[in-house]
Amino acid sequence: MKKFESIDLYAPLQRALAELDYVTPTPIQAKAIPPAIAGQDVLGCAQTGTGKTAAFALPILDYLGHEKPRARPNRPTTLVLAPTRELAIQIGDSFRSYGKHMKFHSALVYGGVGQNGQVNSLRRGVDVLIATPGRLIDLMDQGHIDLRDVEIFVLDEADRMLDMGFLPALKKIIAALPSQRQSMFFSATLAPKIRELAGSLLFNPISINVTPKKKSVELIEQRLRIVRRDNKVSTLTSLLTGKNVTRSIVFTRTKHGANALVRKLDKSGIQAVAIHGNKTQNARQKALHAFRNDKIKVLVATDVAARGIDIDGVSHVVNYDMPVEPESYVHRIGRTGRAGQDGIAISFCTGDERDELRAIESLIGQKIQVENPEEQFEAPSGKPKQRGGRGGSGGGRSGGGRPSSGRSQNQRSGSGQSRGRSGNKNKRGFTSNSRSNGQSSRSASAR
Repeated sequence: MKKFESIDLYAPLQRALAELDYVTPTPIQAKAIPPAIAGQDVLGCAQTGTGKTAAFALPILDYLGHEKPRARPNRPTTLVLAPTRELAIQIGDSFRSYGKHMKFHSALVYGGVGQNGQVNSLRRGVDVLIATPGRLIDLMDQGHIDLRDVEIFVLDEADRMLDMGFLPALKKIIAALPSQRQSMFFSATLAPKIRELAGSLLFNPISINVTPKKKSVELIEQRLRIVRRDNKVSTLTSLLTGKNVTRSIVFTRTKHGANALVRKLDKSGIQAVAIHGNKTQNARQKALHAFRNDKIKVLVATDVAARGIDIDGVSHVVNYDMPVEPESYVHRIGRTGRAGQDGIAISFCTGDERDELRAIESLIGQKIQVENPEEQFEAPSGKPKQRGGRGGSGGGRSGGGRPSSGRSQNQRSGSGQSRGRSGNKNKRGFTSNSRSNGQSSRSASAR
């Protein structure tokens, strides 16, 4: 798949892509879209910013366009699970953008806002449900969502799901899904726990790995600045007022720290806004809108924003506090250097944070260049380190492919091959997933 026009996508979908100037697919799109259209399960290793939303959204919309399922009240055909509200909203925007010339119904379900509007949207009928796990389970428990008709399931940013403690929620959602379905599973890493989870969700998946972790961070210019605890604010202020700093995300370890830093920057004449788990959904969306539209140049965030925020043009990421988990470093700095643009990540390191620095350098397999090697680390303070809270929601699971639908590319060209799956899948961790033999309930002739 070298060009979008080379694949037989639903015509209104191709029209939207042409209007969006989508010509050449990214690697994850080129490798994932054809098997996904053919109905195969997909295991994709790809970080945010690589175009993976289109990698699953386009096959889903292509299926909806050809099969034209009815949007049933409270019973979605497709379920996409995301770990954070911000990512869920962005995925919803992408579906609307790609499917603007199509007739389909989508709904967003996430916490932090009242549920009445979401419930009403579900009652009007839904083809594509995009959800985070907390609110999804709440509405399932209240009888507002029935997942028995789900034919396509997508679990996005699976590693973030596990990091945020959503495994119990995933198990509950998984148990409510039918065993006959197509599943797509995306993660920035494929650690053993992620592979175990994927093994319980997927049936003979196509495995795609386009973003090795080391390679991704090597594309970003990384710098380290040795600082004293009492000089952090002045060092940051000097950095943010530099002429080459156009749009910055500054990461703190705690929510209180983020709020305090915004106040200090404001006193220094730098407009900034904080985003973290204690902010209301409206406040978070307002902050992101101001940052995206250049009304605010500095976004101060905790790790809740390290993923799921896809904003181009971030020139600098600053680790004001070193992250406790080294993996968070990779997710943080990945907010810059996106879409082929240059990006710079600068980390402030005090004497208390040298252990975190060593863990990060071990993970990424390289030493971070020190900007001021003449500076000596001050003695550790001896105070216990605080760990920042996490926020957001998401989750999901799959146990195999949708029943054979005859939607394969071969069948499009008349070969008559079916997309069906047969045989039994043994119990693997969550539920027993069986696939019956037989003919597809959906065929190309239905189109």
